[in-house]
Amino acid sequence: MVEQHTPRSLIVTFYGAYGRAFEGPVPVSALVRLLGAAGVDAPSVRSSVSRLKRRGFLLPARAADGAAAYELSGEARRLLDDGDRRIYGGPQPSEAWLVAVFSVPEQERSKRHLLRSRLAGLGFGAVAPGVWIAPARLAEETAHTLERLHLTPYVELFRGDHLGFAPAAEAVARWWDLAALAKQHEEFLDLHEPALRALQSGPPPTPEEAYRGYLLALDSWRRLPYADPGLPRELLPAGWPGDRSAAVFAEFHARLRDIGAEYVELQAPA
Repeated sequence: MVEQHTPRSLIVTFYGAYGRAFEGPVPVSALVRLLGAAGVDAPSVRSSVSRLKRRGFLLPARAADGAAAYELSGEARRLLDDGDRRIYGGPQPSEAWLVAVFSVPEQERSKRHLLRSRLAGLGFGAVAPGVWIAPARLAEETAHTLERLHLTPYVELFRGDHLGFAPAAEAVARWWDLAALAKQHEEFLDLHEPALRALQSGPPPTPEEAYRGYLLALDSWRRLPYADPGLPRELLPAGWPGDRSAAVFAEFHARLRDIGAEYVELQAPA
């Protein structure tokens, strides 16, 4: 498998990892240098920033010296803050379940599609048409997402236990495609475990090497905690690779994140 890092995804990953720490907006010239270190050329950075601006993720601004710059919108900051709990929190067991029940009138069926896609993107599994389920610890993030998209009039959320009638492990295997989730973890491990072993046995990375390695690892990892919402381990198949992939990313984070920040400061001083 050849890993794909799109310019737009890398820009979002950069803001999640480092951009929020800036005292002001990030100058466009700094974005070009910093994304260039990850293999993205200047035209791709500029076109991707424009798309993120149209989506409301980035807002145009001016740096302290008057140079063109971009800052995160309030909505983007909330989105990244919600993501922190998943991306950096590691597996968090949840004994209860969150159930989302929705009904959308036929004349608004586009919102039905949006609801399904966003619930799937949050890691929900499908129990039945209009009935989706996830670990209960996702309640706050789910509420934020539904409020942001103005979908709350169509949804009711419930918290509770699975009482029957199929065994819980059998039910979970119906609600989620566990084979596909395991494959995503294994692909992450195939790509990044060798790099971690090299990091463990080699000389300390330079700030630029640490920045590039961390940005690429985070860009790969950050989707996984959404695809796999942290299901109870006792309900998953033996040898589940999720814990191993989380441990690999956690070590990348511990080894590279702060060293990479030194490179960011050199390229875009406050």
